[in-house]
Amino acid sequence: MSDRLDGKIALITGATQGIGLATAKLFAAQGAHVYITGRDAEALKSAHNAIGANVTCIQADSTQITDLDHVFEQIKTEAGRIDVLYANAGGGTLLPLGQITEQQVDETFGLNVKALIFTVQKALPLLVSGSSVILAGSSASIAGTAAFSVYSASKAAVRNLARSWILDLKGTGIRVNVLSPGPVRTPALLGYAGDDPAQQQGMIDYLGTLIPMGRVAEADEIAKAALFLACDDSSFVNGAELFADGGMAQA
Repeated sequence: MSDRLDGKIALITGATQGIGLATAKLFAAQGAHVYITGRDAEALKSAHNAIGANVTCIQADSTQITDLDHVFEQIKTEAGRIDVLYANAGGGTLLPLGQITEQQVDETFGLNVKALIFTVQKALPLLVSGSSVILAGSSASIAGTAAFSVYSASKAAVRNLARSWILDLKGTGIRVNVLSPGPVRTPALLGYAGDDPAQQQGMIDYLGTLIPMGRVAEADEIAKAALFLACDDSSFVNGAELFADGGMAQA
C-alpha cells in the first residue's frame, strides 16, 4: 500500500537528518503533505531536495516558543489542521555522574521535555479527531546507560507525558503514543564516536553486539514504525510505547 496517509497533513519537528528525515520521506511517499522543521537553513534546503514533492520546510528551533508559534500559524494559514504530529526533535550529550553540569541538564530537558510539551500543546487547536501524536522516546528510558543518565531521564519523562495526556485528551479522538528506538545509524549517533570513520564503525559494531538482532537499526526502519502509529492501522493504539530497538532493552 502506498497511500496510507493520503490527504493527511503531517508535521515532523527536527527532520533535516536521521530518523526525522527518513520519516518525512516515507510520509510524503504515502500521500501526506509533510511540514518539517529544523534550525539550519541549508540543512532544510537539503532535506527539501531529498524529500521532493509534498513537503514544506519551516526554519524553527523547537526550544523557542516564538518559533513554535510561527510554525503553527503558518500551518493554520496554509493547511488549517494537523492529522499527524511527530515531535521528533531531541538529543543529548554524554556526561557521567560527578561531571553533570547545569547546562547539560537545562539543554537536555529543554529540548527533550519542555520543547516537546509546548510543541504538542501549541498544536492542539489544529489537531482533529482521529489525529495521531507521536512522541520521540528512546529505549534508554528503561535501561541504565553509563554517562547518559540525563538523556535517559528526559526520555522517561516523555513516556509519562503520553500516559497522562491520553487522560487529558479523553473523548477528543486524538491518540498519543511514544516511539522508542534503540541505536540507529544516524549522523547524531555516529557523532558520538567523533569524525574518524573507523571509530564510528567500531562503535556501530560494538552496539550491534548488545542487540539481540545483532545490528543497529537503519533510519528507514524507525520511519516504518512511525508510519504504523501515524496511520489508521493503529486506530486503537493509544498511550502505548512502541520499542523499535531490536530487543536491546527488552531482553
